[in-house]
Amino acid sequence: MQLHTHTWGEGDRVALLIHGMMADHRTWRRVGPALAGRGYRVIAVDLRGHGASGRGEYAPELFARDLVESLPAGADLAIGHSLGGLTLSLAVDRLRPRRAVFSDPAWHLAAPVEGMGPEVFAQFKSAPKEQIRAMNPRWEEADVDIELETLALWDEGTALSLTALSGTDLLPAAPVVPSLVQLADPSFLISPERAALLQERGFEVRSVAGAGHTIHRDDFDGFMASLEGWIQPLQPL
Repeated sequence: MQLHTHTWGEGDRVALLIHGMMADHRTWRRVGPALAGRGYRVIAVDLRGHGASGRGEYAPELFARDLVESLPAGADLAIGHSLGGLTLSLAVDRLRPRRAVFSDPAWHLAAPVEGMGPEVFAQFKSAPKEQIRAMNPRWEEADVDIELETLALWDEGTALSLTALSGTDLLPAAPVVPSLVQLADPSFLISPERAALLQERGFEVRSVAGAGHTIHRDDFDGFMASLEGWIQPLQPL
């Protein structure tokens, strides 16, 4: 499937952005321009079942294949958040970016008995604005409005398709390219024990103090600061 994409900037370097469950490219509304300001041509996708991309069957392997068919290989940077992090990890051997950043990646999906299974996420389709705002007190109002718009477009079947993976270990055995794992504080997807295991496997792991799961919306400045050394620095004026 050819995915819908949105581009910021015309830089010499290419950065790829892959959103999480329920979102689309608009979740990166501040990150995209910020990276463009550092000289990147930034390409953000809408995963299948999200935003303006097509619908169909859903599975992590299909999400990953879509990335390979829709995005250029050999990008300088790729960032995937949550489901986007899982999807990037399944496509990274074919996309081969120079560097990969996995932002609070969905490498451990809670079982329904833990209270946060895929069926619970599917129920967010009809979440009212007040609930979104209450669950994300650090978000700017623009992000709350965008979330409402993306939920209206989202096919909740994408969440239900992950049921078979609930409670399984999806941590990569090793980084395919130099890789940073960026964690919320605390992360409900990557426990301290799993974070330590990722470090043993060769991933760099950094946490953004006090940030919730959607780090780039909770603490944009903290998100960008945690990428120091992994993204092109700002050019002097």
